[in-house]
Amino acid sequence: MDTRILLIEDDPDICDLVAIYLRNEGMRVDVAMHAEQALELFQQSVYHLVVSDIMLPGMDGMQLVQQIRSRSDLPVIFLTSKKEPQDIIAGLRIGGDDYVTKPFEPEVLVARVLAGLRRYRTTIASEQSGSDDVWKDGWLTIHKKRYEVLVDNQPVKLPAKELQLLLMLLERPSQVFSVSQIYERIWGLDGISDERTVMVHIHNLRKKIEKDPANPTYIRTVRGFGYTFGGQ
Repeated sequence: MDTRILLIEDDPDICDLVAIYLRNEGMRVDVAMHAEQALELFQQSVYHLVVSDIMLPGMDGMQLVQQIRSRSDLPVIFLTSKKEPQDIIAGLRIGGDDYVTKPFEPEVLVARVLAGLRRYRTTIASEQSGSDDVWKDGWLTIHKKRYEVLVDNQPVKLPAKELQLLLMLLERPSQVFSVSQIYERIWGLDGISDERTVMVHIHNLRKKIEKDPANPTYIRTVRGFGYTFGGQ
């Protein structure tokens, strides 16, 4: 099956550059110059990953990704010149899986796209296996193979990266994972670590599954080392 990428960018030169590199990897790339055009394309075709600028004419990339997130959990990578910490945090909180700032090396963007696709396909393949393995206590229920999470018996929708993060920690509840280990396993980039990305996803996950996110009992911080799953 063809891998199809939706690229949203209003700079024609950047569009051409990114499209060339992705097409060299055998991917099909559809280009939209603004968010409204992107939504039209999104409704017409099936995509496997989205690369989007934030500063777009009309609707901005943040609003666009919120609309995409209401319909799909496919990976989203922001590609933007907005590089302040608050911009990165905002992008990840509203549903971005990764964040690449301009200027950028095309090879790095390609590596992040490939990593995002690998993780997404692994998630889909596991989901389709149909087997079930449940972890639960009185508050939280996790169907490991069905990729379903319930909090106080109510289903909670988690973006792909948050779900992968939860399952990774749950897989070895006694192990403490460093930020670099989490980033390598969830984002698939060996030797590259982004502490802010991990921290934002941990923060978002805690808000959704913890009784008291300020005093977490499931996703615990081991100061100076990393994070571990501490439930039950």
